Amino acid sequence: MISVDEALAHLLRMSEPREIEMVPLRAASARVLARPVSAARDQPPFAASAMDGYAVRAIDVAPGAQLTVIGEAAAGHRWQGSIAPGQALRIFTGAPIPEGADRVIIQEDVDRSSSVITIRDGVDSAAHIRPAAADFAAGDTMASPRILRPSDIALLASMNVAELPVMRKPTVAIIATGDELVMPGEAPGPDQIIASNTFGLAALIEQNGGAARMLPIARDNDASLQKAFDLARGADLILTVGGASVGDHDLVGAVASELGLERAFYKIAMRPGKPLMAGRMGASAMVGLPGNPVSAMVCGHVFILPMVRAMLALDPAQGTRQTARLGTDLAENGPRTHYMRACLVDGIVTPATSQDSALLSVLANANALLIRPAHARQAEKGDIAHVMPI
Repeated sequence: MISVDEALAHLLRMSEPREIEMVPLRAASARVLARPVSAARDQPPFAASAMDGYAVRAIDVAPGAQLTVIGEAAAGHRWQGSIAPGQALRIFTGAPIPEGADRVIIQEDVDRSSSVITIRDGVDSAAHIRPAAADFAAGDTMASPRILRPSDIALLASMNVAELPVMRKPTVAIIATGDELVMPGEAPGPDQIIASNTFGLAALIEQNGGAARMLPIARDNDASLQKAFDLARGADLILTVGGASVGDHDLVGAVASELGLERAFYKIAMRPGKPLMAGRMGASAMVGLPGNPVSAMVCGHVFILPMVRAMLALDPAQGTRQTARLGTDLAENGPRTHYMRACLVDGIVTPATSQDSALLSVLANANALLIRPAHARQAEKGDIAHVMPI
């Protein structure tokens, strides 16, 4: 058996960044920006009023002063002309500031009669002008790589960027294996169960920037597995779920080897998830996950997500670990790193009472994995521990 860190290093060496593609801005949400993008213009492109009011010369502002209104400017409609001493321009939020004006008096600070305004006592001292390029200037860049959030999309639109270079989504083909499996919605036989792992893994991959392809269930015979691998051709990553152990019906390793798998490792010193193998099949990376539901999902978080992030040119370790204080005492750990389903609340992490790796309900109620290193000593409530948010 190899350590989790050794296994992850092998997997990341098979997870080179994918190529770059161009997409319209409207399709860029949650994609990974592949190259820095520059603003095509200043924002705002001109000094603009920040309030509804009157554009004036600051030197003319004093309580009781009277100014003559000579025109009006609205957003998208610049007033052509210059403000002279004793003059004011009715102006609305977003409108360009006219030449000669260097202050906006908000409408609540004046009294108006016909074309004359009188400045009230207590007028505020703010200029209420947004300078040109106050937000960003032409040529300013958005750094990469980064996952594009809604606020990034809004900024890019304001930068007048209509098309973006993004990392291609890595394609992940997922193959469930086993005669005991049927799809959700089907009527299982008395000795069958519902295939759940592939659905959870697909959701995990898609939520984190990959493109999942769920293939038909492969049965426990060579022909069915060979057909499934054939359908997976062209994927960046092939995941099999189940059949990777050493039982008489665990055929994945043998069939994959016949089809050219160059195995990198088999078995990891972790729980849940010990029977995990990986290697290359042609141009694809291949990972054989255990069939136990919780084991497959834990391995998805520990290994598959870092691979997807690496293929997207992101830091594979970002956000994977943080520290918290234990909410309970823990016994010493054995020779395998233990990923315990746990709840993390206000910096306190408490493992679930049951760590049975067949119980998906416990995983669904957890929001973190408490990581117990191999051979960890007994720990006490309040001690610092490492956790992986899930």
